[in-house]
Amino acid sequence: MFRKIPKINIETENLTLRLPQMIDRDGWIDLRKKSADFLMPWEPNWRDDHLTKKSFSQRVEWARKSFHNNTAIPLFIIRRSDQLLVGAITLDNIRRGPAQTATIGYWTGEPYTQQGIMGDALPAVVYYAFEQLDLSRIEAACLPKNIASRRVLEKSGFKYEGVAQSYLQISGRWRNHVLYANLRNDRRGKSNVG
Repeated sequence: MFRKIPKINIETENLTLRLPQMIDRDGWIDLRKKSADFLMPWEPNWRDDHLTKKSFSQRVEWARKSFHNNTAIPLFIIRRSDQLLVGAITLDNIRRGPAQTATIGYWTGEPYTQQGIMGDALPAVVYYAFEQLDLSRIEAACLPKNIASRRVLEKSGFKYEGVAQSYLQISGRWRNHVLYANLRNDRRGKSNVG
C-alpha cells in the first residue's frame, strides 16, 4: 500500500524537517492528543478520525503524492538533539506559471512552544522555497489574536498585507484572518506590528 517516501531533508542547527513517515505515527498521535486543547482554537475542526492510525496512514500517502506532484511539501519538524517530533510545517497550494507562489502553515506541539522552534523552521522552509523551488512569493494567514504566530512571521521576513474576511472555518466558525507575505525580491519597507 505504501510506496517509498521521497527524500527531502531541510537541516537547521537544531532541527530536521522531512516528509512524514509511518514510523512517526505514534509520536504524531501522542503529540496531537497532548496538544489538542492548545491547538484546536487555531485550527479547523478535527475530523472524528483525526487521531487514528488509518488517518495518519492517509496523511503519509497524501504527503508523498503532494511532494511527487509538486503541489505541497508537508514537513514534520524533528528536534535533532533527541529525534522527537515537535511540530509540522507545510508549504501548500504551490502554484507555478506566472504566480510562482505558495501558502505556508505550521503548528508546534504545546510542550515545545516558546523554544524558538518555528523561528528556526520557518526561515529554513522559506529559503528552500525561494532557492530550490524558485518560488517568488510565500503567503501566510493567521487569526488576528494569534500574536505568537504574527511575531514569528514578521521575524521571518513576512510583511502584513491586510485582512481576509471569513477566510477559514476555525472551531466551526468562519473567521477573519490577517494576511502576510514574504517575497523573494522584497522592496517593501519594514512592518510595524508588534
